[in-house]
Amino acid sequence: MPHDLRRRAQRALSAAAIASAVVFAAGCASAPEPRDYAKEQPRLDFRQYFNGPVSAQGLFTDRDGRVVKRFSVAMVGRWEGAQGVLEEDFTYSDGTRQRRVWRLTDLGGGRFEGRADDVVGVALGESAGNALRWRYTLQVPVDGRIIDFQFDDWMYQMDERTMINKAAMRKFGITFGEVTLSFLKP
Repeated sequence: MPHDLRRRAQRALSAAAIASAVVFAAGCASAPEPRDYAKEQPRLDFRQYFNGPVSAQGLFTDRDGRVVKRFSVAMVGRWEGAQGVLEEDFTYSDGTRQRRVWRLTDLGGGRFEGRADDVVGVALGESAGNALRWRYTLQVPVDGRIIDFQFDDWMYQMDERTMINKAAMRKFGITFGEVTLSFLKP
């Protein structure tokens, strides 16, 4: 093999090895967990924050970052012991309305369960510091069909009245969009 051809082959192999190492390292990078926020303040007290009225403004962006829909939400939460109900009334920018009623359980130790009519199975929540992460499958109407999307839903307490929520919406591991909300407690 000529010297020049051998050098090009070695460079190609080196480039492939570097690319493989980068892909491997990215695959090994750990995703955030609620415990990563354990020292953050103010501490999120989910039951206290969602007890009584709360309002929110939000938007849905597609995978390219385009705003597809804007919405507002009027919520009322009630807790009796470890059991809670959170009623959400959505009004979308196109005039459509939607209602979701969450039945919530505080499992202790910063862990929660939630159920709603359009949630497949059980939503699992975990809280630490100022953050709460929910994971669940939601049935979403799309072009006259219902599609099950997996949600990775993060809430961050900003101050006693404000919370920011960001949720990734996935199907088959592919992100199809994000939901962003700003909650405000009176």
